[in-house]
Amino acid sequence: MNMRTAKPLIGIPADRRMIDQHWFHAVGEKYIAAVAQAAGACPVLIPALGEDLIDSLLDRFDGLLLTGSASNVEPHRYNGAPSDPGTLHDPARDATTLPLIPAAVRAGLPVLGLCRGFQEMNVAFGGTLHQKVHEIPGHRDHREDLEQPLDIQYGPAHEVTLEPGGLLHRLAGADRITVNSLHSQGVQTLAPDLEVEARAPDGLIEAFRVKDAPTFAVAVQWHPEWKAQDNLFSRALFAEFGAASVNRMRRRK
Repeated sequence: MNMRTAKPLIGIPADRRMIDQHWFHAVGEKYIAAVAQAAGACPVLIPALGEDLIDSLLDRFDGLLLTGSASNVEPHRYNGAPSDPGTLHDPARDATTLPLIPAAVRAGLPVLGLCRGFQEMNVAFGGTLHQKVHEIPGHRDHREDLEQPLDIQYGPAHEVTLEPGGLLHRLAGADRITVNSLHSQGVQTLAPDLEVEARAPDGLIEAFRVKDAPTFAVAVQWHPEWKAQDNLFSRALFAEFGAASVNRMRRRK
């Protein structure tokens, strides 16, 4: 393989969803496009087939992107109360990603978690979640308005304060950035192995990194993949993820 033209392989775990009475393993195009364009990598979809895939994935991939989703992590995964009836879950994705995440970090794969992926990373390392942040006293409603066009749903919603000395603070070159907000769940208890990178005005944790990870291992509660090329900070975040994946690829050869 010509190393001057080779691109790192970034795995994207899929959702398992019923579409027209058939089960599909699917990933939203906006995530695939962000990996290909903003991270400069080759996106490869990972089917939600459970942890039997882990060893093969760790040997072949150069990075891992954990996407957002309409589904929530099943609350029994973090000893939470049962979900309200009708809550969408994806046990096949949980069974795939939750053991994969710590294994990938230990193996030195760069990992980027977005929205549900942010929540998955917290749970995978032993943290807990609020199922409905908007019902917690003192917290704002972080959900999108589903009746609005997508550009408004994914538009700027609130600032986050970046932790001084953190990775995101360095990438932004600023103390605050403005992000979108499309979630009902949020961090209740942060896992011990994680370090806060950003908070919303109501104090909710909006980003973290894995403390002792050997390489890039970051998650954000918002959706930087949405029109990533049009947002200065999103471009910087995906570029950092892509560069870490290139380094992993070179070590793997």
